[in-house]
Amino acid sequence: MENSVIKFHHCEKDIYCFFVPEQCPVCGESLSSRRLQEAPVSIPSPFVNGQKIKCSFLVKPTKGTFLREYDGRSDLHVGITNTKGVVYNYNETGVCRDEQGWAQSVSVPLVQPDMYSLINQWDPYLEQFSLAEMWNPQRYNETDHNCYTYALTFINCVLATQGKRNLTKTEFTEKFVLPRTKKASRYITLYQEISENYFYIVDSSQQEDDNSSI
Repeated sequence: MENSVIKFHHCEKDIYCFFVPEQCPVCGESLSSRRLQEAPVSIPSPFVNGQKIKCSFLVKPTKGTFLREYDGRSDLHVGITNTKGVVYNYNETGVCRDEQGWAQSVSVPLVQPDMYSLINQWDPYLEQFSLAEMWNPQRYNETDHNCYTYALTFINCVLATQGKRNLTKTEFTEKFVLPRTKKASRYITLYQEISENYFYIVDSSQQEDDNSSI
């Protein structure tokens, strides 16, 4: 279970940690609510439990989790959730329907909450799509007929039913996936730094200038 990241301000520094220490790690001064210029704030995690997110595109490491094993270069795996949080995903064994294993994922919502008609049709449509011959195990190819192909093809099928144009892999990735994975990458770096050194400390002025805060 991941720890919550907390940020507090002291010594003109922004200090990130899992808990507010008794003494400032910069100057050693005793910390109390009256000695802090601002109340500590919790940094929201970019990760969600995929089993609790419906009608979404999910990303997670093929092996392990983002905060523990992921090194920024490991392979990623993607899937689509139905309305019950079952994650449909495609690999060398064919289409899998996972009810667990996606507890730490990056999510891209695919349906607006008020799109009741589409939500009602989502599960049977996703199941029917997944039964197509093109998603047989024998068709799987790690390079050009993979989990991303499966997910994006389904998304484009949904767009087609709404009279909307298809998205290319580049378009979908750059517009919807990269903004979320970049935020996740910054959070992973922050989290791992705290795990190793207890604190992550930056100049407040520097953070404001480079807009690098999460």
